[in-house]
Amino acid sequence: MLLEEVKTVVGSALQLGDRVKKMGESTPLLGAVPELDSMAVVNVITALEERFDITVADDEIGAAAFETLGTLTRFVESKLAG
Repeated sequence: MLLEEVKTVVGSALQLGDRVKKMGESTPLLGAVPELDSMAVVNVITALEERFDITVADDEIGAAAFETLGTLTRFVESKLAG
């Protein structure tokens, strides 16, 4: 399932350890996960690009994509479809 794969990438990129297991589609990310600062966003995007073989342009990323784990998953899904 794509959500689980995105969750794994996010957990690894942010080094969340066991906390990632509690995350679900509605888990807030930006502003709620202390590790997710501006530099970490870049790390997560890079990790997603590598894992899913997608390319993310700078102007495609906004706070809305990182609102929840679900919104981030839907963003990846749109990149895979496009």
